[in-house]
Amino acid sequence: MRIPLVGAVTKDERFDWLYSMPMPLKVFGNKEIRIVLEGYEEDGNQQDFHLAIRTFLSIGGDVLIAAEPHVFNYYRDINGYLAPSDEGYLSINKPSEVWDHVQVGEEAFVGRRPYGDKGIYVSIECNCDWEPEHGLQIVFKAGKSVCKVGPYDGHVTNADAYADEQLENVVYRPIGS
Repeated sequence: MRIPLVGAVTKDERFDWLYSMPMPLKVFGNKEIRIVLEGYEEDGNQQDFHLAIRTFLSIGGDVLIAAEPHVFNYYRDINGYLAPSDEGYLSINKPSEVWDHVQVGEEAFVGRRPYGDKGIYVSIECNCDWEPEHGLQIVFKAGKSVCKVGPYDGHVTNADAYADEQLENVVYRPIGS
């Protein structure tokens, strides 16, 4: 099967996911990542996937710069549990430095949100030096802008993660709030 902008895909029969070959993503400095489509084959409006993928492939690093304060707040929340003498303590002085401590994952999951706007979202699971257990999840609404960052939980919005519609436009929900 071939999908516009993604090319030939292989199917994972266990999950029913479609995997592309690795492709360079401009937003991550041309790091090669596989696009993984969830629910694409049975979706009634595959054009929504195509549009989100087209947008995601075209965005640049400015989208991540806009998300830096949120990622930095996540780092500060986690690091706040540690003293400077503790193992694992990490000193990041400003938001722009967080990316030096993030290792972008190998796959970008593209799927339709089951709740709320039922739009298409792109989610990437990353490793990060300040939270080795839960990592960093970065979610792009319609492939366009970062709409959620924080520990990886598989949800594409904080509203879905916490079953709270008031969190619909919250990019980072502080830990413990």
